[in-house]
Amino acid sequence: MTSTRTVLIEANRLFRDGLKHLLASTEFAIGAEFGTMDQAVDGAVPSTLVIIGQSDKEPGDAGRLRDAYPDAHIVVLASDLSVDALREAMGAGVAGFLMKDISPEALVQSLQLIMLGEKVFPTNLASMLMDMNNQPSPLNSVRGLTTREKEILQSLVGGASNKLIANRLGITEATIKVHLKTLLRKLDVNNRTQAAIWAMNNGFAAETAAAPTRHLQAISA
Repeated sequence: MTSTRTVLIEANRLFRDGLKHLLASTEFAIGAEFGTMDQAVDGAVPSTLVIIGQSDKEPGDAGRLRDAYPDAHIVVLASDLSVDALREAMGAGVAGFLMKDISPEALVQSLQLIMLGEKVFPTNLASMLMDMNNQPSPLNSVRGLTTREKEILQSLVGGASNKLIANRLGITEATIKVHLKTLLRKLDVNNRTQAAIWAMNNGFAAETAAAPTRHLQAISA
């Protein structure tokens, strides 16, 4: 079993010890643990996975972690449902936003998907985010999005990689990169995650929901 260098950040010692025990026999055994964000940032160690427990909304936490652990997949374990927290996490480029009451089996499955490059978020929160501004928006026409660009946006909402989008649309990854560069400019955003958030807020749904939905539903157990 391949080991993943995992860091855990959690203020609640009982929850922290419980999660350490849960993951001890998996590839996600905790290698370093911290009780606060400041400790985690100051004591940053080379990691491939960072799990942070979130009980109270602390703006900028995910962004600070991204700076301290630039090569790690970041996963938020939240106590409460919050669309704002989900939006902030996605904007900071986290790989997963899970609830603390998730089942042990679903947690491990979700972490495995994340390490394979998937984005994993609760089905109900993702749906809420997509529905927030689902009225027809003039931005689609004002920004002059082409049919191909809209198809790519739909794929971004589903969390698809460049390779998957290219296979789905029957074009090369290089062409996808060109389209993405144009999309980011038209939408005035900095990265594909921000483009996906814009798409969800403007009525775009995933083009092929089967695979992403399966990943999202897996964590609702």
